[in-house]
Amino acid sequence: MHFTINGERHEAAPDIRASLLDVLREHLQLTGTKKGCDHGQCGACTVLVNGRRINSCLTLAVMHQDDEIVTIEGLGTPDALHPLQAAFVSHDGFQCGYCTPGQICSAVGMMDEASKGWPSHVSDDLDGDVVLADGEIAERMSGNLCRCSAYPNIRDAIRQVWEGAK
Repeated sequence: MHFTINGERHEAAPDIRASLLDVLREHLQLTGTKKGCDHGQCGACTVLVNGRRINSCLTLAVMHQDDEIVTIEGLGTPDALHPLQAAFVSHDGFQCGYCTPGQICSAVGMMDEASKGWPSHVSDDLDGDVVLADGEIAERMSGNLCRCSAYPNIRDAIRQVWEGAK
């Protein structure tokens, strides 16, 4: 199978039933994406596929051979962090760090959805600009769990990047 991940072409020969998560971690050694629950409930495995966030544990790798896949490794480097990575550091938006890659990938996808004006369940206005208040951020990030409870810091990091991008 051939994949485009973080702008680079990769080849792997996994079992046809392998999840995207398992191919990333076990076949391509892209271990930034974490295996949490392996049931799509915790969000630790969140990656971007064609700009949309997905739980990589719930999708077969074979389904994404022609897609653009971005993992946490593709968002920034230690010398040039993605703005969300930098905001997570400055706001201490992680404690143990296990959920952080999925949280950041999800937030990148969430901001794209919000910038396009897609409402969420808690959006006040279905036709207006999205305001990323605490409730809106919490709703949009609800598929990502943090067992350390760094949620206030995660919200602050997301808000900082959102407001800086406007």
